[in-house]
Amino acid sequence: MMDLDNIIGQTEAKNRLKEMVSGNRIPHALMLCGPKGGGKLALALAFAKMLLCKDSSDEAMLKEWAHPDLHFSVPVYKRKSTDRPVSDDFLPQWRELIGRKLYFDVEDWLTAIKAENQQIVHYVYESDALQQKLQLKASRGGRRVVVVWLPERMMIQAANKLLKLIEEPPAETYFILVSEDPDNVLGTIQSRTQRLHVPGLTEDEIASALMHEKRLPEEEAKVMAHVAQGSYTAALKRLEAENEEKTFFELFVRLMRMSYMRRIKDMRQWSEQVSDMGRESQKRMLEYCQRLIRENFMYNFHRAELVYETSEEAAFSTNFARFVNEKNVIPIMEELSRCQRDIEQNVNPRMVFFDFALKMIVLLIQ
Repeated sequence: MMDLDNIIGQTEAKNRLKEMVSGNRIPHALMLCGPKGGGKLALALAFAKMLLCKDSSDEAMLKEWAHPDLHFSVPVYKRKSTDRPVSDDFLPQWRELIGRKLYFDVEDWLTAIKAENQQIVHYVYESDALQQKLQLKASRGGRRVVVVWLPERMMIQAANKLLKLIEEPPAETYFILVSEDPDNVLGTIQSRTQRLHVPGLTEDEIASALMHEKRLPEEEAKVMAHVAQGSYTAALKRLEAENEEKTFFELFVRLMRMSYMRRIKDMRQWSEQVSDMGRESQKRMLEYCQRLIRENFMYNFHRAELVYETSEEAAFSTNFARFVNEKNVIPIMEELSRCQRDIEQNVNPRMVFFDFALKMIVLLIQ
């Protein structure tokens, strides 16, 4: 069962939450915010447990995250144009996901609800459903907790209705918002919540967790922790998706070599291969390419502590890094960002990736 003491690192945040409960100074609306993968959702759920758990019955229900006074609001999608989607439609998948792991990201949630190519948001129907739930008395006669994951994805109508609930919450009702981008949360909601920053984890904290939970050898755990850049989620995804990242690495290496040698026919075949991947995979590959461009640029400064690469990536950088310099690093990153935008807007991927490949011919010789 998730408890504050079992969460990786975040000593300061955990102490703050404990003080709120012990001093009975619990804000009616709390927003946990910070970079991805630091454990914000884990903290929110452990805090919700502290607020709701009075006896063994509560504990048994919270073990499955199925307590009647614990409500979730998460971004979802419309399966049909006539749908009025709310979180409860996807509650079994949500409980299964958080029961299996507490360090995950949007892509994991999209996979869980089979919506890899969908945009997910909090619809206005969500706020209506919350209002109806909170009009009823608490099932257990005590506190009620609403955990709102990614409030920055709220449609404006939903955010305005949530604001009214936060401004005048029912008695003994507490909102815990978990945000990766708090500046994009409705400003009036921001002003009515107490913000608690949850920083990224240290490399030692991530390495220790990987050795303890995943039984990784110390050296491998340290490399993984360094590359993860403060995100335990990123470290786990690297373990889970090693094959995918190896594929991305091979595609990146092939493209750079073909672009340098101006092998147009092979570049066209490369773009067709990438276009056959799903859009979410294409977006992840573009993010991966951006990371490798950044790492190769930093490699040139000969400061190992600034470079976050696996041993295989670092071996490639020994020869390739000199082609990424002050003249072309920004244009390359801008082209990759344009590719991401076009893929998100459903532009033909063959055109997007072949155009990018052709532009790399010129960019690599700058």
